Amino acid sequence: MNSNDMNSNDMNSNDMNSNDMNSAENKFEMSAEALAHLGDGQIAYVKIIRSEDVRALFPQADVPQMAPGQKLFALHAADGTPIMLTDSREAAVANAWSQELETVSVH
Repeated sequence: MNSNDMNSNDMNSNDMNSNDMNSAENKFEMSAEALAHLGDGQIAYVKIIRSEDVRALFPQADVPQMAPGQKLFALHAADGTPIMLTDSREAAVANAWSQELETVSVH
């Protein structure tokens, strides 16, 4: 057996171990209810929205007239509930921080 054969066998062995670990990690199950409450009261995210969408997102709020096409930032709870609306990402993150919420990126 030459050194190339040994490296090839070692790589296959490592691949199998990696695949075994991935399949074990993929078997984690969570109920829909538990998933819905994941991050409640601890996690928030900032979403860019257009001014035209404010009334639909915040129907209970007394929203002032805004020119269409403005870029705004909505802070949402982990479950998607809108918390606040602002014209800067920094203000949304600061509000989350003041409420002891960890902000995460959502793509």
